[in-house]
Amino acid sequence: MSTAKVTYLGNLRTECEHLKSGATFITDAPIDNNGKGEAFSPTDTVATGLASCMITMMGIKAGTLDISLNGTTARVTKTMAANPRRISRIDVEIELPTNVSEKFQKIETSSSYTRLEQILILSITDALEQTDADIKSERTAIIISTTKGNIDLLEESKKNQFEQERVLLWKLGQVIGNYFGNPIQVIVLSNACISGVLAINTAAMMINSGQYDNIVVAGGDIVSRFVVSGFMSFLSLSPKPCKPFDANRDGLSLGEGAGTVILSNHKQEKENIVFLGGASANDANHISGPSRNGEGSFIAIKKALAESRLTAQQIDHISAHGTATLYNDEMESIAIDRHEMNDAPVNSFKGNWGHTLGAAGVIETIAMLSEMKENILIKSAGFEKLGVSKEINILSENEKKSITTCLKMASGFGGSNAALVVQKV
Repeated sequence: MSTAKVTYLGNLRTECEHLKSGATFITDAPIDNNGKGEAFSPTDTVATGLASCMITMMGIKAGTLDISLNGTTARVTKTMAANPRRISRIDVEIELPTNVSEKFQKIETSSSYTRLEQILILSITDALEQTDADIKSERTAIIISTTKGNIDLLEESKKNQFEQERVLLWKLGQVIGNYFGNPIQVIVLSNACISGVLAINTAAMMINSGQYDNIVVAGGDIVSRFVVSGFMSFLSLSPKPCKPFDANRDGLSLGEGAGTVILSNHKQEKENIVFLGGASANDANHISGPSRNGEGSFIAIKKALAESRLTAQQIDHISAHGTATLYNDEMESIAIDRHEMNDAPVNSFKGNWGHTLGAAGVIETIAMLSEMKENILIKSAGFEKLGVSKEINILSENEKKSITTCLKMASGFGGSNAALVVQKV
């Protein structure tokens, strides 16, 4: 019988103060066919989740947000001088926390790293300190998920700060790999907003194939003029904190952050949360709009459940993509309804810290693991009244409940959709 383990160390502090700080969790148990004694194939599937995040948020006219995961706190105040519903001009002022550079200087005195590289290095370093994975080993790989990488280097004020090729995604991977002395070519995975979930799925597949013993999955994206102007051109930014699945939702909030999850096939001697399965699907509907019948998301969930050898009714909790745009939330509600998971508690974390783009799938999976560890369902911030056509169970209050099996959903531009399933065993 194959074995699997997840090592998860971390904490989450939002408005839900139930979650403990600095908790350490290590899991280990055999994987079988939903307890029926049949070993999964391929063998030695492992997911080690060491949570480490830095999160900031924008998308509000005025206000602050204080978020801490694993003791790393970022604070941001953001003011939008232009009405996001008017695109006659783009005039954005972004105040970003200074403690990122301060924290980075404690581990690296060189100034030759971009802001994104700094938060990725901080997150990965924090995660590695909580595991026995050897980052310098040929049996340990790195996957980075991001949508835009160092796109801010295209701004006029930053063009001469770094070499031209630093803006390229492969170069971001090379810089991170070189910093940690990893001998394997770093994989940079960029597939819109499903990048984070897809990176975790890819890492699990590579470990299952026997290529590596450990894979460090780090997701990161930053707020930049390029990103802000892009979403403003879609008229999709809300002037206030977003309200996923709510009847009064009017667009998304952007977030900035990095998170790290380490997958491994090394056995531990304590409880486990195991990666059971994951999948992706493209609905081929539109370059930016999702399928109106949720087809891509439905297929991704169906395939993830099939790989996990579970039924939809065995899902205890769903962490949705939940961007708070009209079409995304409606589409997800349809996909959930088509799988008859209407009673499963659903939340979106984007009301807490915004949409972190290529990092979202990683950061939100970390938060979901925190829910599982603490047996607490975190409410979907901003939600008051159901605003989608299907009767799904959006969490309006924090709830203490035993959670065993969870589904993470993700969707993005280009018709992309992904899902993954984890289970506490």
